Amino acid sequence: MPTGQQTDEFQEILNILDPEIGNFADKLAKWTFNIPEFLRGLVFMLKGDIVQFLDFDQVEVVSSDIITNILQESVSDLVFTVPYRDRSQGDELTIYILLEHQSTVDRMMGYRMLSYMCQIWYTQLKQLANAGVKPSHRRLRPILPIVFYTGARRWEAPLTLNAVMDIPEQMTPFVPSFETLFLGVKQVDTDEIIQTDHPFAWLMTVLQKEEEDENVMQRTLETALMQLDTLKTENPTLHQNAMMYLSLIVLCRREKNEQPQLLRMINTHTENEEVERIIMTGIEALIQEGKAEGKAEGLQQGRIYEKRTDVLKLVRHKFADISDSILNEISEVDDLVYLDSLFDQILTAKSFEDIDFSNNGK
Repeated sequence: MPTGQQTDEFQEILNILDPEIGNFADKLAKWTFNIPEFLRGLVFMLKGDIVQFLDFDQVEVVSSDIITNILQESVSDLVFTVPYRDRSQGDELTIYILLEHQSTVDRMMGYRMLSYMCQIWYTQLKQLANAGVKPSHRRLRPILPIVFYTGARRWEAPLTLNAVMDIPEQMTPFVPSFETLFLGVKQVDTDEIIQTDHPFAWLMTVLQKEEEDENVMQRTLETALMQLDTLKTENPTLHQNAMMYLSLIVLCRREKNEQPQLLRMINTHTENEEVERIIMTGIEALIQEGKAEGKAEGLQQGRIYEKRTDVLKLVRHKFADISDSILNEISEVDDLVYLDSLFDQILTAKSFEDIDFSNNGK
């Protein structure tokens, strides 16, 4: 029976899937970066040399209402604090992530980032004052600013203040300057993304192709799934989160007729019940949609997927050492009658040899 925490986590995933609640890209990004290891993966990808100095196990989420309330504008962003491993170097770092998903490029991004950072520092000073810290002892925390951009249009606008000013060279020293880290997911080369070989990087390769044709998506997804398989034993929780991320991409970004096959691919790489619940929730939605619209084919595909999932789950349970080749073979079966027969065989089989695979049902 799911615990209270598991129920809350499941509801959070359902909220991401719900088109009536906010923007999917925002919800997915916020869910992703609230997982400390994925946040670490983002920083590692953009500024790898500083990751070793930060303790991401102790990361804390900070409310970003400080920006929306003070500036009275809607901003999709995230604020975190991460302590230094060596406290002699300072207390902690603030990470500020601005989420940009539209294809319009904001040439005022440098100004926006500076204004948001100033509001974060303003809030830090207020907190210190409210805590009774003497003015001479008040210290601001450094901010690592990041723009996470998933739009399709290539971003070429500079992220500096100088870029939006008509200014003679003699005056440039008087313009505030700082580095903003930038990840344009769909414009960076895939080879560059996977250089870190971090799980987050492999998730980004799939996000990159979220609008590509079906064959490209299948190849990209399969590669990512294979690379992420090592997490099953190294970090099962992170593997679960990665499979959840990929399932959400499929359910919210791919055409309905593509979803069963893509979800089937994910399901062959996971044995986690929470992920399977999400996949089945998506499939059930497809079935209900098929019923409502009278789409017999969609309904049939949903039934096939449900039965195939049951067969895979049962065979894994009864035969823990079953090979990946057999699992892949079962995953390709599209015959509902054969899947029913296979399920019954596995249920009563005393050994793997008792199961007849001669009629593969493809």
